[in-house]
Amino acid sequence: MNITEISAKTILRKGKKIDSWFISKYGMNLYRGCQHNCIYCDGRDEKYRVEDDFGKDLSVKINAPQLLDSELSRLVKRETGKTGFILLGGGVNDSYQPVEAKYKITQNALELLGKYDLPVHILTKSTLVERDIELIQEINRTTKVIVSFSFSSVDDDISRKVEPGVAPPSERLKVIDNLKSRGISCGMFLMPVIPFLTDTPEMIYKSLYSAYVSGIDFVVFGGMTLKEGRQKDYFHENFDSNYPDLSINYDVIYNGSKWGQPTEEYNNQVNQLFLFMASKFKMPIRIPPTIFNRFLDDNNRVVVILEQLDYMLKIRGQDSPYGYAAYGISNLKVPIGQMRNQLREIKGVGKVTERIIKEIIDNGSSSYYEKLLFFK
Repeated sequence: MNITEISAKTILRKGKKIDSWFISKYGMNLYRGCQHNCIYCDGRDEKYRVEDDFGKDLSVKINAPQLLDSELSRLVKRETGKTGFILLGGGVNDSYQPVEAKYKITQNALELLGKYDLPVHILTKSTLVERDIELIQEINRTTKVIVSFSFSSVDDDISRKVEPGVAPPSERLKVIDNLKSRGISCGMFLMPVIPFLTDTPEMIYKSLYSAYVSGIDFVVFGGMTLKEGRQKDYFHENFDSNYPDLSINYDVIYNGSKWGQPTEEYNNQVNQLFLFMASKFKMPIRIPPTIFNRFLDDNNRVVVILEQLDYMLKIRGQDSPYGYAAYGISNLKVPIGQMRNQLREIKGVGKVTERIIKEIIDNGSSSYYEKLLFFK
C-alpha cells in the first residue's frame, strides 16, 4: 500500500439537487482510492480520475478537518432551508477504510458535523465505524445519524473473494446489531449484487432475512455496472479465476453500454426478484420519511418522495410521471407552498401528482407512497 498525504482545495461537494437515495445534498471524499479493493468497484472507472492503482495507491487529504470546519461554518450561515443529511462516504473511497485507524480524519469530520448540529448519513463497508459509536450516538441525540452498510451479499466466503479488504458480512451485521441497540437508524445497501453469483433467489432472500433479523430500517438494492476500461478489466482479472463457469455469461448481459449497465431484460428480472423478496419481509426499499422528514423543507421533501415513488413504480414495471415532476420542483426558486394553487404550472405536474404534492405539504407524506413503500 502506497500512501500519499495531500492538501485538498475543498472538501464539501454540493449536488445539483437533493439525492433521494441518501437524502443528501452535500457530501465529501476524505480519501482517494480504497484499501477495501472490491473487485467490482466502479471507482476504478476512468471518469473518477484516480490515476494510480485504485486499491493500492491511496491519497489522504490531511488538511480536510481544517477545510471542513471553515466550509461547514459558511454552510450553516448560507443555507436557510433544510437540505437533508451530510453524506459521509461513497464516491471514490470508504471513509472508514483501514487507513482511517491511523489518520482519524473521518472521526474529526464527525466531530465537526456534531459541532454544527448537522444530520449525518454514513455509508461504509467497514466495522471500524464501531470505534466512533459513542460519538455517533451523541450526534444522534441532538440531530440524527443514519449508518448504512453496503453488501454484495451476506455470504462470508464470497465476500473474501470479491471484497478482499473488507470485514466479513457477518461482522458487519454484528455492528448493525450494536448500533440498533443504541437507537441508531441503519440501512443495507444491497449493491451491487453480482450477476449469477449473489443475485440468485437464495442469496437475495438470505440478505433480506439477515436485514430483517437485525432490525434494519430499509434496504436499497442495485445491480452491478461494468464499464469498459479499467473497471471491467480488473473485475475479470479477479473474478474469472474464482468463478470461471460464471464469467462466460457476462458477455450476454454486458454489451457495451456507455454507463456499464447490464441489459434491460436482466435488470428487470433481478429487480422483480428483489421486489418479491422485499415484499415478504415488508422491507422498505428506500429510506422512509419517518427517518428524514424533519430534516427537509417542503421542496426537498416533495422531490425525495416523488423520486422514491418514481422508483417504486418503475421497479414494478409501471410507468411513472413522478420523476419528471420531481425535477421540475427541484428547480423552483420559491417555497412550493407558495405555489399551492399553481402546482399544475410546474412541468410534469398533472392532476394526480398535484393531489399527492398537496398531501405531502399538509402531512409530510402521501398515503399512496406509504402503501408502496411499506407493502401495505
